[in-house]
Amino acid sequence: MSRAGSWAALGVCGSLLLALLAEPAEAGRRRGRRARPSPPVPALTPLGFPNVRSGSALVIDMDTGAILYGKNPDSVRAIASTGKIFVAMAVRRRGLDLDGVTEITMEDAQYARGGARTHLDVRQQFVNRDLLRAMLIASDNRAVTALGRAAGLTPHALVTEMNELARELGLKRTTFVDPTGLNGNWSTAREMAAALRAALRDPVLAEILATRFVSIHTVTTGRPRTIHYANTNRVLHRDNLRVLGGKTGYTDEAGYCLVTGVEMDGRRLAFTFLGADGELTRFADFGRVVGWMATTVTRRPSNAAQGGGGATDVAVGTATLNAAKTKAAR
Repeated sequence: MSRAGSWAALGVCGSLLLALLAEPAEAGRRRGRRARPSPPVPALTPLGFPNVRSGSALVIDMDTGAILYGKNPDSVRAIASTGKIFVAMAVRRRGLDLDGVTEITMEDAQYARGGARTHLDVRQQFVNRDLLRAMLIASDNRAVTALGRAAGLTPHALVTEMNELARELGLKRTTFVDPTGLNGNWSTAREMAAALRAALRDPVLAEILATRFVSIHTVTTGRPRTIHYANTNRVLHRDNLRVLGGKTGYTDEAGYCLVTGVEMDGRRLAFTFLGADGELTRFADFGRVVGWMATTVTRRPSNAAQGGGGATDVAVGTATLNAAKTKAAR
């Protein structure tokens, strides 16, 4: 099948994604007050580009560096739990024993305070591979410092290791101050896409980041406890795309975030959405961009200055998008 035919066929999938991932007509309810119904968000802007609601977004070819879509890709924003990708890479390169056993401590509970509900109880022991799964699949914050300790890193040393890793990857705008991401940590859509690409090179992390469901077990002499997790990345639960893996995140400061890799038409693409106002908005943004890409079959040159390297793509680079907006405003 030709490239145009393949993307046209994907248009059917894109339309389905838009229907499945679209934001609900009624917004979330605030405590004690019924929310007013809101109109559906249009898939496209008046200029014909995807109507992305997240504060920053980027779609990039992970192999060629070509930019397919961008919105404020270099804006520094809080990244919440998407930064756990760096935790995983940091402990892996420090020689984490995947089959070793680590106990959850009060220190782990203290660093996780203020985050989402945990299923890892203090004084329970887990295999380190399962702690990686708990952290990356369900974003359990107690697993973060426990994994650091298993790799010989104090919480402070883990943060230092994460910052060193960012520098080695050439990510100049990525900064960590907290291992869990509950109290700081910043990056950009462009640099988080690069971090995902680096994480997916590790077969262990790639397998975990692409896992939909998993069950982990306590390590004990008595009756073991089983914990069931479902991946918080909703894109991964769709059957009409090959999802390579990803990570979600949320804090009040960061908003709702999503970093995910998808293979389309033989291309490995990284999608990054930072700073969405609603929990489903980041997934709806993904659906809007995929639908736009699937129906934009006219070949246009990408912008080399934005990382496209002069390659030919079916979408436009950030500079082209901004130029179109400027022209329309005149």
